[in-house]
Amino acid sequence: MSTIPGSCLCGGVRYEVLGTPETASHCHCSRCRKQTGTFGTTSLRVRSESIRLLAGEELLGTWQPAPDAGIKVFCTRCGSSLFGGQWPDGPIVSVRMGCVDADPGVRPERHIYTASAAPWFPVPDDGLPRFEEGSDAGDPR
Repeated sequence: MSTIPGSCLCGGVRYEVLGTPETASHCHCSRCRKQTGTFGTTSLRVRSESIRLLAGEELLGTWQPAPDAGIKVFCTRCGSSLFGGQWPDGPIVSVRMGCVDADPGVRPERHIYTASAAPWFPVPDDGLPRFEEGSDAGDPR
């Protein structure tokens, strides 16, 4: 079984993803865009039981923008966006690829929530499928 290490910017939060992620997506929704300060997020979709926190659980902060929205998880010390979706108790969690410290072995397969993409960053014409909202993969944000 492969192990994919990850950490926040300050190194206070460290984790491992056990096994191969199910998929990866580029999310262009306004919530991901505002949380990261860039076009959105690129995230791995993993089973929640495959995430093992190694350090910094006390540094994790969460915010849920609405009852039906995915949870945003970040380091309260450095602000790194780490996880999302159904954290920590749902079956599927998003792991932000920007905080993964090794090749996860998968590449993004789709662009989701393109209807709210930033006007200053057009969705790239990279051949990946585009979905104005979510996709049939049920991607958590």
